[in-house]
Amino acid sequence: MSMQWQERLGRFGVWRGAWQTTPDLAVKLEQLGYGALWLGGSPDGELGIVDELLDATNGLTVGTSIVNIWKDDAVTVAESFRRIEERQPGRFILGIGAGHPEATQEYTSPYAALQTYVDRLLEHGVPAQSLVLAALGPKVLRLAGTRAAGAIPYLVPAEHTRLARELLGPGPLLAPEHKVVADTDPERARALGGRRVRNPYLGLVNYTSNLRRLGFTDSDLEGNGSTRLIDALVAHGTGEQIAAQLSAHLEAGADHVCVQLLTDTDADPMPGYQAVAAALGLEAVSGY
Repeated sequence: MSMQWQERLGRFGVWRGAWQTTPDLAVKLEQLGYGALWLGGSPDGELGIVDELLDATNGLTVGTSIVNIWKDDAVTVAESFRRIEERQPGRFILGIGAGHPEATQEYTSPYAALQTYVDRLLEHGVPAQSLVLAALGPKVLRLAGTRAAGAIPYLVPAEHTRLARELLGPGPLLAPEHKVVADTDPERARALGGRRVRNPYLGLVNYTSNLRRLGFTDSDLEGNGSTRLIDALVAHGTGEQIAAQLSAHLEAGADHVCVQLLTDTDADPMPGYQAVAAALGLEAVSGY
């Protein structure tokens, strides 16, 4: 990965559904020291929310995780990228992916469709160094390393990060997502984490196939997931324990970790973001 992205992303960012994200939240996350805000949940290809978040913040990088290739055509997304890049140069990284077959009737030959979509984006002015791919298996990881700036794997433990870095080599960006429950009670944390992992991910074949490749068994994937599975996918415990599990991705070869904080419905997420930032030793940003 170029030093430019290393500096701009920092070691840790936040993954959050686009529908849950506001300019005010983005400002608070930047002030806490997070380097990037990744928008999940297939944000609209017009990407108006990216303009709002970048306008509200000073240096925060915003990325998509992901724009779904079945939802918006590549030309529309490329036009959106060029608009954002012209207004806020170097602060937006476009993440795209094929989603999962359970949600898309057109989901045929996803690798070929993703390859074609990447080609179309590049043809219409999106530079490869500003493009990252949702990648789990070896084939898409290789595509991410050769046709884009790198990969943003989702729902993966540090062991996947180690394997992905071996496959990608030292250059491409590797920025996995990892879930966190900021709770020292293991039963409560595992219960919340298990619910959020089960629905929807343990019903989606691309994720379950990847977890099986990593050595998890059918019994691990039953119900809300085994303790072994949830502990691998959801960091919880003391601040020191959470920081150690997130940092394990960096030790395994990641450049950046996208932290997805899990909370009870309608709970204020800011205390959790503050606790995780403190545990990670992030430096607060002033200047607002």
